[in-house]
Order: sequence, then C-alpha cells, then structure tokens
Amino acid sequence: MNVLFIGDVIGRPGRVLVRHYLPELVEKEDVSFVIANGENSAGGFGITEKTARELFDCGVHVITTGNHVWDKKEAVSYVSKEDRILRPLNYAPGVPGFGSIIYGLKNGLKAGVVNLTGRVFMAPSDCPFRTVIPAIEEIKRHTNIIIVDMHAEATSEKQALGYYLNGKVSAIIGTHTHVQTADEQILSNQTAYITDVGMTGPAVSVIGVNVGQIVEKFLTQIPVKYEVATGKGIFCAVVIQIDNETGRASAIKRLMLHD
Repeated sequence: MNVLFIGDVIGRPGRVLVRHYLPELVEKEDVSFVIANGENSAGGFGITEKTARELFDCGVHVITTGNHVWDKKEAVSYVSKEDRILRPLNYAPGVPGFGSIIYGLKNGLKAGVVNLTGRVFMAPSDCPFRTVIPAIEEIKRHTNIIIVDMHAEATSEKQALGYYLNGKVSAIIGTHTHVQTADEQILSNQTAYITDVGMTGPAVSVIGVNVGQIVEKFLTQIPVKYEVATGKGIFCAVVIQIDNETGRASAIKRLMLHD
C-alpha cells in the first residue's frame, strides 16, 4: 500500500492546497491511506472542528497535531471525542484525546498511526522514546503497518528516534519546523524516515507567517499578532510504499508542489 503524509497544513491557504492537490495525488500515486498534520489549520495556529472536517471531506483519513493542538479552546472538547484527530501520545496522563489510532481501510487493511512530540526546545512532556513502545506493541496485535509523526524541533531528536524505532515501525515522519528536509531514506531495517516533511501553505512566508511581521519582530523584539501569509502556495508531502503484511517500507518519495 501507498501512504501519503501531508506536511503541516497552514490556515486557509493550506486547506485550499489540500483540496486542490489531494484527489490528483491519490489517483496518481495509488494512495490507500492519507495522513495530514493539521495543528495549524485554523488561522495558522490550532485546529477547530470546522477545519478538521474540511480536511476529512477532502480525503484525509487521520489528522495529527502537536504543540498548537489546544490553541483554539473549542478544540479540547472536539479532540477528546474524535479519534481520527491525534494529539501527542506522550502528553501527561489524563490529557483529553487520543495519542494513537488503528484505522480500518476500505480494502480490509488496518494501519496504525502514533503522534509524538519532542522534548528538546519544546514544552515539557513525557519521554517519547519510552512512551511509544507500549503503543507500538498494542498496535502490532492488529497490524504491522505503523506510521509515527514525530513533532519536534531538534533534528537530532528526530534522527535518534528514527534509529531507535528502525525495524519497529513502517515510517517515522518529522513535522513541526515547516521546512522540508532532503534526507528521506529507508533505514537498514526497512523503516522509512524523513526529518521534516515540510508545510502545506503560503510559499512566500516565514514558516507560513507574513514575512514583514516576522522580520519586524526580529528587528524590534516587540510582540505582534502573527497572520498567515497570502499568495502562491507550496504543498509538501511524502509518499511511502509499505508491504501490507510485514509493514516494512520499500520506498519513500518526497513531494514539493507549487501552485
């Protein structure tokens, strides 16, 4: 099976790009399963029921998130009951929502998705390395196809997790920095890896935000309310080829499409 993982969707421009590109890519790449990081889908910061439903209606099966998951207050109640939206598994016990899912596909296959957050240069959380193992063991009772979203700042932490989970999962896909890296690879035990899949949103921006606002902030250090940039877009994703039975990855292809 082929899995499409879409990089961090930024506001309305990102949602429009998903609507535009996804049907074409599903057909062209023979995609069976679509995952998107949607934690910035609502105005560039956070997620709402409306923006999540829009992504689901476009054909996204599972939405992962990260440190901005609670930026919109209404997200708490919605994420706590919608198991197709994941928040990081290694958040503190008792936090609302779901850190993993076993998703049943139309062709009878099942695929597991796990959402993690890093701890280097990020808000405090439980250890992703230790927390993820019981989740993987539980998912493997149902399927060997497991995709991990590692939402983290430090490239070293993402790389370390990649080697740590090499052979235990099908793919480790890095998110959060919004800048696509060129290190996609199949690790020695047939696990697909990329440090960051990139973002889906305005191309002329600073990680999705209006350029002038960010430059001004660096020049003055005066806080400003950030706005999602406008203009032409960029759609970043990866397509991962995974064996249905073993869950081993045989290929990963990086996509960067400009409208």
